[in-house]
Amino acid sequence: MPPSPTPPVITARGLTKIYRLYDRPSDRLKQFLWRGRRQYGREFVALADVSFELYRGEVLGIVGKNGAGKSTLLQLICGTLQPSRGSIEVTGRVAALLELGAGFNPEFTGRENVFMNAALLGIPEAEVRRKFEEIVEFSGIRDFIDQPVKTYSSGMFVRLAFSVATAFEPDILVIDEALSVGDGAFARKSFDRIMHLKERGATILFCSHAMYHIDALCERALWLDAGRVRMLDAAQKVTAAYNEFLAAENAPTETNPPIAPPPPPVVAPGTARIVEVRGICEGVEGRHLFVASRASTLTIEVKFASDPALPCPAVAVGIETAAGVGVSSAISLGADDAVIREPNGAGRIMIRFPQIPLLKGRYFVTVFLACERGLHVYDVAPRCIELEVTQSDVLQGLVALPHEWVRPT
Repeated sequence: MPPSPTPPVITARGLTKIYRLYDRPSDRLKQFLWRGRRQYGREFVALADVSFELYRGEVLGIVGKNGAGKSTLLQLICGTLQPSRGSIEVTGRVAALLELGAGFNPEFTGRENVFMNAALLGIPEAEVRRKFEEIVEFSGIRDFIDQPVKTYSSGMFVRLAFSVATAFEPDILVIDEALSVGDGAFARKSFDRIMHLKERGATILFCSHAMYHIDALCERALWLDAGRVRMLDAAQKVTAAYNEFLAAENAPTETNPPIAPPPPPVVAPGTARIVEVRGICEGVEGRHLFVASRASTLTIEVKFASDPALPCPAVAVGIETAAGVGVSSAISLGADDAVIREPNGAGRIMIRFPQIPLLKGRYFVTVFLACERGLHVYDVAPRCIELEVTQSDVLQGLVALPHEWVRPT
């Protein structure tokens, strides 16, 4: 991100949070009495050396597995936790959607909790009175606003809490998996409210397991892994890398040796060999190609050598994700006119993928050389071309299927 002419509203420098864990309650007492001269517990590093800057109007997504340190980071930003090391500087009023309704008293009425919760956020009473009707209207629980919140359903509870937290247009909004609160209709209202705050210039930190929301809301994303920064970059780059990480985590370990040097064109009787595979995208040739989803044309040329006494072999091309999940394939059966084969058995063929519909991520191309019926495989070039696909929208998945939206008749 280019430097901003204004100072950052959030600055984290070496932010670290360490907890001490004890096997028994008595160990905690012993630790207190010995004052560090002996150790009865063990350290757990929830967050380690996290640094970043966030500017006014910027939206930062935070991704990572459960236990990666996301909620700890958000609580440090909100001030509900203090860092063990490092520093966090926050400029502006913060509204946090961490545990919705955490500051509510179940014995108080909804009305009383609105004023109490707003006071905890530092909102003057006059402003609360001015906004009160708007809060109640947005929450949709007007008929119950003077009932104790302990009588509320969970949906009513979070709707009121969300309404209070977002009603006063904070400078900084911190969201921890709170987009889909309440029923479907209120979830839409909550999303619209957040988008309104974004358009008004609020700085937003948004933690979610839904990569679609990260792509849709955020300019940048921070990937935390075991409390450390794994990646901090443009949102789509981070979500693509994170999705790839999740897919590969449970996949079997694979070795991907490079293709052996091209063999000579002369082959043993009854066999065939791949001689060369070339990948070309928008005039650029290479083993690692950058591809624009639904815009770039990918061309793959395969050269082979075969026993002239054999029927012309078939060429197959497979595309898979980094985790080994097959995406698509094509085989030259029935495309004999596309093959150029010399009397000595040397041949070549090209396949073209116009406006390739792969969505963002990293993919690999594997080429197979098979018999004329596609049953017996003579040779394989595993993962001989790597594709790094980028996209400009927020579609999710592996491919964009051709489609059209039509007006119902």
